[in-house]
Amino acid sequence: MASKPGILTEWPWTPLGNLKYLVLAPWAIHATYSFLTKDGKERDVSYFLIFPFLLLRMLHNQLWISLSRHRTAKGNNRIVDKGIEFEQVDRERNWDDQIIFNGIIFYVGYFTLPGGKNMPLWRTDGVVITMLLHIGPVEFLYYWLHRALHHHYLYSRYHSHHHSSIVTEPITWVVWLSRGTKHISKAVIHPFAEHIAYFLLFAIPLLTLNFTRTGSIVAFVGYISYIDFMNNMGHCNFELVPKWLFSIFPFLKYLMYTPSFHSLHHTQFRTNYSLFMPFYDYMYGTADKSTDVLYEKSLTRPEESPDVVHLTHLTTPDSIYHIRLGFASLASKPYISKWYLRVILWPLTSAYMMLFWIRSRTFVLERNQFNKLKSQTWVIPKYRIQYLLKWQNELVNNSIEEAILDAEERGVKVLSLGLLNQCEDLNVYGELYIRRNPKLKIKVVDGSSLAIAVLLNSIPKGTTQVLFKGKLSKVAYFTVLALCQKGIQVTCSLEEEYEKINKKLNTKLGSKLALSKNYAHKIWLIGDGLSKEEQKKAPKGTLFIPFSHFPPKKIRKDCYYQTTPAMMSPKSFENIDSCENWLPRRVMSAWRVAGILHALEGWNVHECGHTMFDIEKIWEASLQHGFRPLMMPY
Repeated sequence: MASKPGILTEWPWTPLGNLKYLVLAPWAIHATYSFLTKDGKERDVSYFLIFPFLLLRMLHNQLWISLSRHRTAKGNNRIVDKGIEFEQVDRERNWDDQIIFNGIIFYVGYFTLPGGKNMPLWRTDGVVITMLLHIGPVEFLYYWLHRALHHHYLYSRYHSHHHSSIVTEPITWVVWLSRGTKHISKAVIHPFAEHIAYFLLFAIPLLTLNFTRTGSIVAFVGYISYIDFMNNMGHCNFELVPKWLFSIFPFLKYLMYTPSFHSLHHTQFRTNYSLFMPFYDYMYGTADKSTDVLYEKSLTRPEESPDVVHLTHLTTPDSIYHIRLGFASLASKPYISKWYLRVILWPLTSAYMMLFWIRSRTFVLERNQFNKLKSQTWVIPKYRIQYLLKWQNELVNNSIEEAILDAEERGVKVLSLGLLNQCEDLNVYGELYIRRNPKLKIKVVDGSSLAIAVLLNSIPKGTTQVLFKGKLSKVAYFTVLALCQKGIQVTCSLEEEYEKINKKLNTKLGSKLALSKNYAHKIWLIGDGLSKEEQKKAPKGTLFIPFSHFPPKKIRKDCYYQTTPAMMSPKSFENIDSCENWLPRRVMSAWRVAGILHALEGWNVHECGHTMFDIEKIWEASLQHGFRPLMMPY
């Protein structure tokens, strides 16, 4: 955040929130209507293409975001190790503001500038002029503007916003203002006034083409796309420019920067000021001396081998947009299905589903650092529905087993199974893979022990009885057993559930396990399969505590809902910039935390199948390492 914010820091449409896109609506509608209603001679393709081009720029930026997050999570060619946090994600949330601003300028320019209408598709002289003007005045003026912005007066009022992001992402260069859900964050990246200055520089070639009548669609689209591409590449935080390119063309070192070159500007601040061509940094002596060393080091950096892996999967069709490789702003909030994703993006969503259904490969989603422990989250690109189809069981099991064997080859110590990757009907809570691979060195953890410990400690003190509802599971059986042993009565409303629990536990629970149609209990332990009608039978003020992987649909506003078993991560747990499914920020599922604890403690045992790890032992370990239970929802 700037210590002395200057004028024109905020964007004019900031108060509109998500309605800001309506700013472009009149022009976009008029352009489309004109294109569809006028005949061939009167149609102006250049006017019609403005809005599709803006959408294409958004897609271009999003692809860079996804690629950057995936590559930096894997670790190969990563430049800066420090991770990003939620604060930076919030700061960079409205990265599309500059595209809206450019759209307004393009539309206004079309109607006001003499050469703005009916541009041809291609003109060679215009393309050459654009290249020469960029290499000359644009690069030169940007260099000195950038140096001026590092003067303490301008830096404190404007440019310090941009440098608040030490670890860059592709959107770092285009972001201006972040509006949180409860407050406005003043820690913007490029203020509105600063972007106006940048646009005036980039407008030099475009205005020249306009006034000389040498402009073309290719020249305009190509130049803006070049700016987007180079900016995204320079902020992606992984090195991708091959060394052979500079070996064959040595002069390119002065005409094209690399991601590591610009990364040094964000870490050192007073070096590497150039826009895209480092020529002026070498000319004026501001090129960082470690540029070549960092480039070589980043280029040869291998893929990272974690100590522990959490293996999860996709849930709903639109969950692909809510993971951190999708839309960063959605991933930074607990998962809630969005109507506009289902309605607008259904063709893309369907394409993803078909691709993952036919051929899928586990990918790295996230990397974290906890003291010296390195952890990663891997995703099997299969949806919840596929885990519920019996004819898909073999394919799903093969994907999980391949992931386990891949982790084994990489030297991973512990792999925890998340969500339905540890379903009883699928693989007997992971035991199937141990039987198939008896010589496994990696330890497979289903995390049931910590999930039970979290459940037991979520029940309010003084509780004497709870109602049990939902599909039975390993966690459910052992939770019921632990509650009965603590003297808490567990009531089942279905005779079938009551009989299965008694048979499974094969122990004398006495009167602590009861069968009753009474729904007056104020504490409900619930699992999958809880219906709306059953929720309606709960008395006002009931606390619903899920023991399942997936949360129930909340239909009672006069009741309280606890999250699925989870714990708050320690502050020293680094690089958390997205939410784990529906859980709040910095909250991890108990199944994921269990794997981390096994690795931290060095427990050289599997935790899977029908056996149960020491519940009290893993609970104490979680507290000792800084994990904390969540606050009650009331």
